[in-house]
Amino acid sequence: MMWNSFLFFFFSFFIFNLGFLEAQKVPAIYVFGDSLVDVGNNNYLNDTLLKAMFPYYGIDFPTKKPAGRFSNGKNAADLIAEKIGVPTSPPYLSLVSKIKNNNRNVSFLGGVSFASGGAAIFNVTHKSFWGSIPLTTQVDYYSQMCDQLTQQIGASTLQKHISESIFLVVIGNNDIFNYFNSKDLQKKNTPQKYVKSMASSLKVQLQRLYKSGSRRFEIAGVAAIGCCPTLRVKNKTECFSEANLLSVEFNKELQSMLKQWESENKNISYSFFDTYSAIQDIIHDPTSHGFVDVKAACCGDGELNAEYLCLPSSNICSNRQDHIFWDAVHPTEAATRIIVDRLFNGPSKYTYPVNMKELLHVSIAQSLNPFNFFILLGLLVTCYQINTN
Repeated sequence: MMWNSFLFFFFSFFIFNLGFLEAQKVPAIYVFGDSLVDVGNNNYLNDTLLKAMFPYYGIDFPTKKPAGRFSNGKNAADLIAEKIGVPTSPPYLSLVSKIKNNNRNVSFLGGVSFASGGAAIFNVTHKSFWGSIPLTTQVDYYSQMCDQLTQQIGASTLQKHISESIFLVVIGNNDIFNYFNSKDLQKKNTPQKYVKSMASSLKVQLQRLYKSGSRRFEIAGVAAIGCCPTLRVKNKTECFSEANLLSVEFNKELQSMLKQWESENKNISYSFFDTYSAIQDIIHDPTSHGFVDVKAACCGDGELNAEYLCLPSSNICSNRQDHIFWDAVHPTEAATRIIVDRLFNGPSKYTYPVNMKELLHVSIAQSLNPFNFFILLGLLVTCYQINTN
């Protein structure tokens, strides 16, 4: 009888802790990357024209106005936040601007986006009007933020907050574009050498985040770059196979690097998302996903609407739901929703070693207070002994 009672108590305690874990919220998302997840940082840069602040950007956003997203509506950063159940992390430069204007209600604890349209892993020197915030500088900004938070809330409180937060990294797409747009890069690097250098450079920045206390990472591979409208135009409307091949090779290097990086450090949890495969599946079978046009941009001018940027004077398709691509390089909200669902829920075809939903949950054994765990273990042994005597 005592044994049965204890088993009931033990499993009740187990289920209680499981429910507690399910109810736990991720405190914040910290975002690093390019235009796929930029939510407005570029609008605060004076030296760039890469800004999503003119119509028709944001035409399907809740406000129906440009919102700093390179999309007709919400982008991946918004949709991932929706999945997790937290607000979209605001752009870092908007928070800095508020601080300069003596706004005392600014907080970095609800998450921050450092992502910037046009950003790359490498610190590429652009002409002034194509400026962006490269990954190295994004991590610099994050380090500065951590220094401020340490002074405000203390190192131990900050460490707990950071270790429980999600670090979203979406970068590398522009490095692929830059390679094919630069004869100099192609002369100095074979494709294999270039992607290895990309992966090793990214590892340096991930390690900087790890040393700051970051432990949970969602890292996206690069997309099928060669199938975006701007490269289709240069390849007679077909996917540019060389760019796609470089994307595939980088994703392989990235996965290999992440495995090694995890083995070199303690307590890292990560999910790799194969963006390339996810979007290729949509392109190869558009009708089953609800799309009609896989080649042309919805907003733009010229062949495939991809020869010019999306501007107030551009052509715009009447049904954005039919198109995979919004402008010459960015997906529509409709396509992004499908991609984010696969990132969050799996399956293993697209995610490794876990999907994002699984990344959010720590194991029961890790979550139990060690003191309570050993009390339970001791009671289990004692009751077993009583029961057998």
